[in-house]
Amino acid sequence: MILDPAQMSVRERYFLMIGAIVPRPIAFVSTASAAGVPNVAPMSFFNGVSSTPPIVSVSLASRRGEKKDTLRNIEETGEFVVNVVDEALAEKMNLASGDYPPEGNEFDIAGLAAVPSDLVRPPRVGESPIALECRLVRTIDVGEPPHRTALVLGEIVRIHARDDLVLKDFHVDPEKLRAIGKMGGPLYCRTRDRFAMERPKVGGKERGEDAAR
Repeated sequence: MILDPAQMSVRERYFLMIGAIVPRPIAFVSTASAAGVPNVAPMSFFNGVSSTPPIVSVSLASRRGEKKDTLRNIEETGEFVVNVVDEALAEKMNLASGDYPPEGNEFDIAGLAAVPSDLVRPPRVGESPIALECRLVRTIDVGEPPHRTALVLGEIVRIHARDDLVLKDFHVDPEKLRAIGKMGGPLYCRTRDRFAMERPKVGGKERGEDAAR
């Protein structure tokens, strides 16, 4: 099967991409408006971009041609927190994903603990095993209304991690983290089934880990 994205509908492209680009890490993004109203919502087009400086990306599509509360808050304040979602947090994360009005407080709706951050104004999710406080680096607009998407780049300025997760060499214990990932449609996946493969040595030299890839 050969497909031409230009000949597909918006819906068809969307379903194909979220089914093929899997599993996707979930950014449970907490923000606050300029007036201080907190918001938290999950985003599944998210990833790390750089470790030096530590940069993450979150893709925020418009909703019916309008900016989502998350994007509006980030543009107003220049700050946000990415909260990692584990198995224990899954149901509350899903509850917070509803299309609530701007005045709605998803922390209260989902029964989440809003914990003050250290360096940014938005609270972090107390139940999250790892939270990344971020400051906006830049926003890149992709596409045109009504299908505008904003690619948000944020620099991590503070990391909160549960004490039992980070090993002495700063590796994260995946068995204790138990992060979940997003599949297509309403499907999610656990990260318990893992396997290891050592990278090949070329010319008698062994390259470093992820930072050298």
